[in-house]
Amino acid sequence: MAATIPAMLANEMRQQPQPVNNQMNAIKLLGLFLALATAAQAQLAVTVSSDKTTGIKAVFPLIMRNNFTNKVESARAVCFLLDDQGKMVDQSTKWVVNKTDLEPKGEATFNTVISSPQPFTTTNQPAKVAFSRVVLAGGKLADEMKQATVATLK
Repeated sequence: MAATIPAMLANEMRQQPQPVNNQMNAIKLLGLFLALATAAQAQLAVTVSSDKTTGIKAVFPLIMRNNFTNKVESARAVCFLLDDQGKMVDQSTKWVVNKTDLEPKGEATFNTVISSPQPFTTTNQPAKVAFSRVVLAGGKLADEMKQATVATLK
């Protein structure tokens, strides 16, 4: 009888689903669903390209795609320049869409320039970009926290 108990337990364990694995799979599936839902909801998609640093200036191209049904009349971006340790070195706030509207389903590249009083120590400075205001046609304000997503190319 003692020899059959471990065999019975092993057989029973194989037949029962593993609750930890099922919970982990459910969490992963939920995370994937939320990521896809957030990406699908982005109305102003912005990609930050790598910078072109020379001396005391760093230029960051912002590639913007308007997925709104209205045109974007203006958008104000805040760009933070970071050092190798992730600390902020400098920052700049610019109206990146101001003189020309960004049409629906349109794409445009806007350059953000950050000047520093001292020369930059590296030529590939990382940057973080956030939007503080997005104005649509007719003066309607977009919720930039929910409707603008920023991705950084490396």
